[in-house]
Amino acid sequence: MINKELYKRINEKFVKAFATYRLLEDDDKVLVGLSGGKDSLCLLELLAKRAAISHPNFKVEAIHVRMANISYETSTDYLRRFCDELNVPIHVVTTSFDASTDTRKHPCFLCSWNRRKKMFELAQQLGCNKIALGHHQDDLLHTSLMNLLFQGRFGTMPARLSFRKMPLTIIRPLCMVPEADIKLYAEMRGYEQQIKCCPYDKATNRTEIRHLMEQVEQMNPEARHSLWNALVREGKLIEE
Repeated sequence: MINKELYKRINEKFVKAFATYRLLEDDDKVLVGLSGGKDSLCLLELLAKRAAISHPNFKVEAIHVRMANISYETSTDYLRRFCDELNVPIHVVTTSFDASTDTRKHPCFLCSWNRRKKMFELAQQLGCNKIALGHHQDDLLHTSLMNLLFQGRFGTMPARLSFRKMPLTIIRPLCMVPEADIKLYAEMRGYEQQIKCCPYDKATNRTEIRHLMEQVEQMNPEARHSLWNALVREGKLIEE
């Protein structure tokens, strides 16, 4: 059974995000990156339900990119059923990469880059002007800390990122939603978990930053809001 208060809380933050950062507009055609994880499933559900309201009037399609040489499995049948229930077309594509071609880059970077490349290509083929990714508020906060501590700059993944060289904009409609709420909602909805067998899936700087953020919030429960407000004040959530 779905907790109505939980859904209302998530949906309100979702609507506030696309109103605040102008993420969705009439005549948009949005391609959703559907990894099969809880975040992307939640994002697709919210977008599909909003599209059905026709305010604003936009269309939604989904893409699931499979990496041929990485054992990071999802149930394609489940994703197709999930999309069918929401009346969302899904495109399943396969790509690969060779980590030995650029030893300067971590395999995770190469994997992510090749997935994004496929998404950009399909978006333009389908005539989509926006790509929606399932990054939540915790992702943005953790990224800001990583950039500050490891690169000496204050910034994060923006809620809206427009490209100059191609007619595409990346949007992150879950940017105001805490991961804890999405996790609880996914459990209540019974989202099917993917099989996680990536050989490169191990402790990373992001994992350590997650633990650091948990410790900071134990010292100051308002730390999340302070960091978020700093990103807002510095204009880090929109890149034109």
